[in-house]
Amino acid sequence: MQFITFSRKLGTNGARIAKRVSEQMGYAFHSTETIETMARGMGFNDDISNVNDKPSSGFRRFLPSKPKIQLDRLSLAIYELANKGNAVFLGRGSYIFLRSYQCALHVRVTASMEKRIQNLIQRGFPHETVPEMIKKSDNERSGYIKLFFNSDWDNPEMYDIVLNMDNISEDFAADTVIHMARSEKIKGRLNEVTQALEKMCLLQRVSGVHAALMEAETFDPMSSNTEVSVLEPGCVQLTGVANDQATKDVIEKAIQEVKGVQKIDNKIIVVKYK
Repeated sequence: MQFITFSRKLGTNGARIAKRVSEQMGYAFHSTETIETMARGMGFNDDISNVNDKPSSGFRRFLPSKPKIQLDRLSLAIYELANKGNAVFLGRGSYIFLRSYQCALHVRVTASMEKRIQNLIQRGFPHETVPEMIKKSDNERSGYIKLFFNSDWDNPEMYDIVLNMDNISEDFAADTVIHMARSEKIKGRLNEVTQALEKMCLLQRVSGVHAALMEAETFDPMSSNTEVSVLEPGCVQLTGVANDQATKDVIEKAIQEVKGVQKIDNKIIVVKYK
């Protein structure tokens, strides 16, 4: 399978280029709406909606109360979509989540301020409000990437190709991306990618269940310190210390019910605390 991710600035028509690439390649197109639909089906849309690259007003408002858990759930939604097959992803930090996969191609779409203003005016936005719209969007999206991923949104080293749309057409941009995507070097080792994705999806699922258990009022964080890991597709290992056998059994039972778990290696040690 193969993935193409797009990160674009407002007014560059990057979304249209991404859509065109997906249509010509015959790949699924996963926009923000698609990711949120997947999250709803998994039961935690509210969580990833809080991890938003377009916050309403300032970092305080869009910083979620439990950013690590909510970011993990966003990543799971993206990994589950990726596990379905060839796809184009637009936004949501997908280029960061999928960066380690050799078959992924990461595209940045940019343009000068003048070109971006021109494009937005052509789309019907009032001339007097467009510069402020662009400034606000850039600040919010770069802030999102910095806050949640500790990364620089404008760093060209994060992408395989940066398209400056000042002097090239959308058709030419799409054709360039498609040509790169079809190269053998970009496609990479597909079998290894498939297995790695299966492991990553499973790890995110079991980690979410484990985190929910640790947050439950019935668990005392001072008397149980356990961790989950995925050794290979379908195989989960439990490690750490539990205060009693019942706690160890509850954790194993909960993990056993997670989709994709075939085998559990329960190495949790029971230690009685005084």
